[in-house]
Amino acid sequence: MTRRSLDREILALAVPAFATLIAEPMLVLADTFIVGHLGTPHLGGLTLASNVVGIVVGLSVFLAYGTTAMVSRRLGAGDRAGALSSGIDGMVLGALLGLVVAAVLVPFAPAVLGLYGASAEVTALGAAYLRVVALGLPALLVILASTGVLRGLQDTRTPLRVVVTINLLNIALNVALVYGAGWGIVGAATGTAVSQWIGAALLGGAVVRGARREGVRLRFAPGGVLAAARLGGWLVVRNAALQLALLLTTVTAASLGTTALAAHQVVNTLWHTVAYGVDAFAIAAQALVGLRLGAGDVRGARAVLGRVVAWGVGFGVVVGVLAVLLRGPLSGAFSPDPAVQDAAGAALLVLALIAPIGAVAFQLDGVLIGAGDARFLALAGIATTVAYAPFVGAVWATSAGLAWLWAAYGAWLAFRSVVLGLRTRSDRWLRLGA
Repeated sequence: MTRRSLDREILALAVPAFATLIAEPMLVLADTFIVGHLGTPHLGGLTLASNVVGIVVGLSVFLAYGTTAMVSRRLGAGDRAGALSSGIDGMVLGALLGLVVAAVLVPFAPAVLGLYGASAEVTALGAAYLRVVALGLPALLVILASTGVLRGLQDTRTPLRVVVTINLLNIALNVALVYGAGWGIVGAATGTAVSQWIGAALLGGAVVRGARREGVRLRFAPGGVLAAARLGGWLVVRNAALQLALLLTTVTAASLGTTALAAHQVVNTLWHTVAYGVDAFAIAAQALVGLRLGAGDVRGARAVLGRVVAWGVGFGVVVGVLAVLLRGPLSGAFSPDPAVQDAAGAALLVLALIAPIGAVAFQLDGVLIGAGDARFLALAGIATTVAYAPFVGAVWATSAGLAWLWAAYGAWLAFRSVVLGLRTRSDRWLRLGA
């Protein structure tokens, strides 16, 4: 395969994946706009409930990553029926986990949100939202797993179409139920939950139809579900370690004062927007590496590794240049406060330097997820977060400022890039076959 044809293959997966990733925060923005017009307490309640749901989704993203790795590997080995069967096992696992989480959140929503220490009114409104939206969690986790199945089958277009459809439906339902029916914040939660169940039906239906075409028996397979859970368990540890590093960063930003925290929010928002583009290439890496390793194609897997890193670094360099050139307008667009603008502008200069480093970490992460090297990723996540702690701790202890905090964050990305890079230079991640 030529480099040009491989690049086309990467972009065919990455571009729709990027659009799908971007569509999801747009939905949150729309929900925030609709609920925000009900009043400040309602918006506060939505914020608390959304944070809880965000934690659940963040820890459950292994359903997408794990199924992508399993399905693409079996597809590469020529076992499309086995690929679909393992994917359905992942979907069943998602549904079961969603039911368990919903069973906890529905009755205990007030107690969970009470941990945030908000006012009684905000907590009550958040609990009303969370109790209803939790009913959609089984569907949401099935959506994650189904998306992973389709990515493993080298299809990122179907998830894009479904995500756009349910997002538009969600907005329409929320407007109708919040304002038309007068249900308030419960209407917003109802619209979201209904949309999630429709999305699960559409994506799950696409997988089930494919399974039937291959003659796959649709039955509960405890062994397959447990296999998906074992792979997912390591990815949960990996995700938790990464979330802890991000939490340490936010806590340290808060310790630097209100101005630094506000500026951090500006820079962090921009970085996470950029990360969607970088992550899209990592998603392509997951699907393509698994496919090639399943086929026993070591050379092809290493070729994918080289090209996604090149694409990611190129994207990171472009981001860095834009961050330098546009740091003034970007800082001013988010805050009229000159102090916030100055702090954000300085941190954006650091972001410009670390963006390519972060891109390398993202791509290597995607390659190793696609290879099914979940245990190593979990251990690497713990090790790099432990290594990061003294750096972020030094910023906290000395109140060095936001730019130094982002420099410490860049060191964490560098740690990840080095550790994952050493792994991919070896042959230990190259497990061949299904």
